[in-house]
Amino acid sequence: MDGYSTENPVNQTSPDNLAYVIYTSGSTGKPKGTLLAHHNLMRLFAATDDWFKFSEKDVWTLFHSFAFDFSVWEIFGALLHGGRLVIVPREVTRSPEDFHALLVEQRVTVLNQTPSAFKQLMRVACDSPVPMSLEKVIFGGEALDVASLKPWFDRFGDHAPQLINMYGITETTVHVTYRPITEADTQNPASPIGEAIPDLSWYVLDADFNPVAQGCSGELHIGHAGLARGYHNRAALTAERFVPD
Repeated sequence: MDGYSTENPVNQTSPDNLAYVIYTSGSTGKPKGTLLAHHNLMRLFAATDDWFKFSEKDVWTLFHSFAFDFSVWEIFGALLHGGRLVIVPREVTRSPEDFHALLVEQRVTVLNQTPSAFKQLMRVACDSPVPMSLEKVIFGGEALDVASLKPWFDRFGDHAPQLINMYGITETTVHVTYRPITEADTQNPASPIGEAIPDLSWYVLDADFNPVAQGCSGELHIGHAGLARGYHNRAALTAERFVPD
């Protein structure tokens, strides 16, 4: 090893270089590789910093599969801010009791969960007298049934930790929206997704790409900094789905 330099290697990566490819089937059932660049990922944390204020004091879990882009948020949310990332063994992710014990033991402060996974953890946490160190619980990956959180709010309130719902898809770099959830939201049958991340645009459009009137149904279209390059070796599909803003 004496013959090797102790200096950091020269970083030749540019913001436009490919960072990762995640395959997603979406509504079609046919997997397609989504191409995300370094700048897509870096701006995600820069654009949400005023909301989250992550720091080196935070402890995160890597709970999700690398094939699910929630893992990208978990990994780089910890590492970019100098925090600690606890890799959760697969068998622990399958046991709410063991996962709760890990959260307590490791003093985890930032937890990312799908609503269905959190529902299982909530049952254990609400019955346990052992306090956790959670400061933020961030939901993603599924529509959130806010009414199902009532037992959590009854036990812990809605401030510590703060529960946050975020909507997004793989093609938009994990997250698109941000919405803190309060106990009052449990009275509303809707699943609130909140406001767009500041460097993104969004529109509700009809089938001809015309804006729909307020209160009318349409399809949500996302634009600007979070958009992927497109799909790997799927030029026609990329042209169909990634349209000019």
